Amino acid sequence: MKFLVVDDEKDVEMLFRQKFRKEIRKGEIELIFAFSGEEALSVLNSSNPPDVVYVFSDINMPGMTGIELLEKIKSEYPEINVSMISAYGDNENYNKAIESGAKEFFTKPIDFESLRSEIYNMLNQETE
Repeated sequence: MKFLVVDDEKDVEMLFRQKFRKEIRKGEIELIFAFSGEEALSVLNSSNPPDVVYVFSDINMPGMTGIELLEKIKSEYPEINVSMISAYGDNENYNKAIESGAKEFFTKPIDFESLRSEIYNMLNQETE
């Protein structure tokens, strides 16, 4: 199962790989990383239909914001789940993300146990 993580901070890749090393090693998940909204769309457009089932995107990025990316993904690929990540847990970002179709909203520092349980819910739905 492929997950796309979108964040302009490159150290996020190492953090996600470390936190999910067991799942990656077992072959349960594959993590792909994009460092901008534009790069994320090009990853999604590289296969038809996209083989990514879940996108985790930062909200505050230069260029295309996470909310703009969310709206594009939901209009082009409504079947892909998208969760937003923000350093700011303010109501405005939360409401905009949920109204735009986000499945979940995580604040930084990311609660990886909560994120892991979201991923396992997805894995369990796939096997049912």
